[in-house]
Amino acid sequence: MTASVSVRRLPAGTYGAVYAETFADLCRRADAPNLHMAPAAVAAAPSFGVASEDIVVLAAHDPQDERLLGLWALRRARGLRSGLVPVLEAPLVPLYEVSSAPVLDRERAGDAAVALLRAIVDAPDLPKILKLPLLPVQGPVYAAIAAALAVTGSTIALYERWRRPLLVPRPGEDAERYLRRALGQGHKKRMQQHRQLERAGALLYQRHRGEDALAALDEFLALEAAGWKGRGGTALANLPRDAGYIRAIVRNFAAADAVRVDLLRLDGAPIAGGLLLDLAGQAHFLKIAYDEGKARLSPGRALAIEMLRSDFAAGRPFRLDSGAGDRVDPSAYPWAERQDMANAIVALAGASAFLPRLAASARRRLRRWRDRA
Repeated sequence: MTASVSVRRLPAGTYGAVYAETFADLCRRADAPNLHMAPAAVAAAPSFGVASEDIVVLAAHDPQDERLLGLWALRRARGLRSGLVPVLEAPLVPLYEVSSAPVLDRERAGDAAVALLRAIVDAPDLPKILKLPLLPVQGPVYAAIAAALAVTGSTIALYERWRRPLLVPRPGEDAERYLRRALGQGHKKRMQQHRQLERAGALLYQRHRGEDALAALDEFLALEAAGWKGRGGTALANLPRDAGYIRAIVRNFAAADAVRVDLLRLDGAPIAGGLLLDLAGQAHFLKIAYDEGKARLSPGRALAIEMLRSDFAAGRPFRLDSGAGDRVDPSAYPWAERQDMANAIVALAGASAFLPRLAASARRRLRRWRDRA
C-alpha cells in the first residue's frame, strides 16, 4: 500500500532550512493544514524549552517526483502526563498549538498516514506510544489516521472529548447569510449589540500582516496585560519564556506572510485583538484579548464578526479555527461549525500504553473532581 511512499527523518535544523516552500505547497493540497507543523513553528519550539535533539520530523515523499505527501513533527517526552514512560508527542508546544494531526496530501492521505506510522514502528530508537492531546477526531485526516492504525495493528484510546468552534462557509454564502445561520435565534440580539458598539465611537478593524504584525504584537500584548490575565500574572507580558516563544512564532511566520494580528479599535484605542496563524486559506487563533471595560458590548465577539466580514469580502476560500480548548464556551464565537476533538493515546503495532492511558484516565477523573468541587 505504501510502496510508492518513502519517509525521511529530518533534523529540526535541516527541516527549517529546506522545507519552507515545500510545506506551504503541501498545505495547499491538504484538507486540514496544521500550521504548527511548519518549519517556522518547529524553529520556534526551542525558545520554549523543547530540546532540538528531542524533535522528530517525519516527511513522507513520493519517490518518483519528490512531492511532499505528509509531514508530522513530534517530540520525545517523558513525565507524569505520559505515565513516566517515553512517548512521542504532538504538537511540540501543546499550550499554544491547536492540533496534533499530521498534514496529509488529500489525494494520498491514506498512503502517507500508513508510511508515517510505519516509519515510527520501524525506528529502533523511537517510542512506540503517541501522545496526541489535541487530535481532531472527525474528517478525512482522522479517517486516514484510523485506517493507518488498523493497517499497522495499532490502537487508539480517546479522553476528554470536546467540540471546538470553527468557521467553514458554505458555497454561495456571504457574511450576512453566514451570521444568520451561525447565530440563529440570537442573531437579532447579537447584531443589535454590535451596532451599539459602532455607535459608541469610531470603530475601526485593522488586519496587520508580515512586518506590520511584529509592530502590532506589542499593542496586543499590552491589551492582554491590561485585563485579568495581567492581574493574575498569566498574561504573556508576565511570562518571559512564553512571550519569547510567541515573539519567535510571529517573527518566523511573518517572514512567510503567514501570521497576522487583527485589532479592533474604538476611537483609536484597541478594545479587542486576535493573534492568528494564516496560510493557504487556513487560519487559527494563537491568542485573543479584549478590553474588559467594554465587556457588556462583547468586543471579542465583535472582533470575530469583523474578521469574518473581511474574509468574505476578500472573495477567496477560507477556514477559521478557534483553537479553543475543552474549557471554552463555544457560544463565545459567532461561528456555526464544530470540530470533534480529543486527547488521544496511541499504542503502535501491539505496544502497551497501559501507563500513559492510566495517567490520562487519572487526569480526567481529577478534572471532573475539580469541576464538581
